[in-house]
Amino acid sequence: MKAFNSLVVFVALLATLTVGRSYAAQQPLSFAQAIKTAQQNDPWLIASQHKQQSLESLSRVAKTQPDPTVSVAFANLPTDGFDFGQEGMTQFKVAISQMFARGDSLTIKNKQLQLASQQHPLQRQDRKNKLAVTVGNLWLDLYRVQQSIALINESRSLFEQLAYVAEASYSSALGKTRQQDIVRAQLELTRLEDKLNQFQLEQNRYQGMLARWLNDLSLGIHDQIALHGNNGFEQDLFNTKQQLTVSEALPALELLKPNIVFAAQLKVQQLAVTFANHPSVKAMDKKIASTEKSVVLAEQKYQPQWGINASYGYRYDDPMGNSRADLVSVGLVFDVPLFSKNRQVNEVKSAVSQTQAIKTEKLLLLRELISAFASARGRLLRIQERQDLYKNRLLPQISDQAQASLTAYTNDDGDFGEVVRARIAQLNSQIDYLAINVKQQQITLEINYLFAGSPMKPSQENNNAK
Repeated sequence: MKAFNSLVVFVALLATLTVGRSYAAQQPLSFAQAIKTAQQNDPWLIASQHKQQSLESLSRVAKTQPDPTVSVAFANLPTDGFDFGQEGMTQFKVAISQMFARGDSLTIKNKQLQLASQQHPLQRQDRKNKLAVTVGNLWLDLYRVQQSIALINESRSLFEQLAYVAEASYSSALGKTRQQDIVRAQLELTRLEDKLNQFQLEQNRYQGMLARWLNDLSLGIHDQIALHGNNGFEQDLFNTKQQLTVSEALPALELLKPNIVFAAQLKVQQLAVTFANHPSVKAMDKKIASTEKSVVLAEQKYQPQWGINASYGYRYDDPMGNSRADLVSVGLVFDVPLFSKNRQVNEVKSAVSQTQAIKTEKLLLLRELISAFASARGRLLRIQERQDLYKNRLLPQISDQAQASLTAYTNDDGDFGEVVRARIAQLNSQIDYLAINVKQQQITLEINYLFAGSPMKPSQENNNAK
């Protein structure tokens, strides 16, 4: 009987080790491909480009003086006969006037709009980095769930073999197997099935969330239907969400600034200087500079607005046929700020307050970045401790325990329940270790975003894209 049990268990373990991990999708999505596709298909980036172009066009318009005005009129025409030559003051008058902007307001407005447009490249860079974090986290979550499903499928075949061994031993009535061992084996198979269903639910959720960032909606729905047909378009979309899988290789993300992350001492001022180069902070600097121009622009309203006008009056000959001299008029126009002083003062105060408010937003942003770094750094250190604990102690100990309990049972010197518990603990520890490794990559991704760099080095992106 001992030889029979040993042979069956050996065959079960051999079958388990040779089980491959297969997925429905023919072309798994790599980490780098997911991020690149999301960045290419993000409508926000396109909208940002259009906004920048709009501001650049407005900045060119802002340097232009207002158009001159031209008037054409018959002046002083007598009403008793409407004779153009009857009165000496009657004339055909052409006038032109031109107003000029106050002080240097046009140049200041042009610079203000230029600074506002310069925010958008920095905002797009920050958006791409945020997309890398968002899509990268979803990819890693889907990877974790996908690999957990593979681990459960591998363990399920082992539990099925253990259940078969228990039934065979119980039927032969020669071993120590009891009926409750058979029930326990079936119960654990059912629990495995439930756990598998839970992970499959997570898999469907992450597939849909990831597909949201990968779909290209640059073509409208009607254009898509025209290309694929109504039924074909809907079917392709459904299949994309259901069959989306990721590659089996976990990306080896590296910290961009390990010297800062693992520094023994960190000062807030040093971090503030470092994060001052973050794209979101630089974009805030451009916004502050643009708003500061509003203060200077408001101060220009203290300057008078000047204008010139000129007119030419043509007069007809008098009734005796004598020529009359034509008339030319030239004038200067400017406004007198008698009633606008209160308005001008408050407009300047409003611009100053707005600038200070945006500077406060920058301080809050720096505080958020420093806080996020402190949190991510602490979590990374703890997760690395767990990695070492699992790799060097917990996993080897659990594996030894599972092997020892199996050896004792095959020699009729152990309890079947202990074998099952050991295998469950081994499966759970493998899933936990997988989750720890994925979490470590996710935290690394978050920290790299704070240092405003690509989540992967070019060599890593090329390797994952293959």
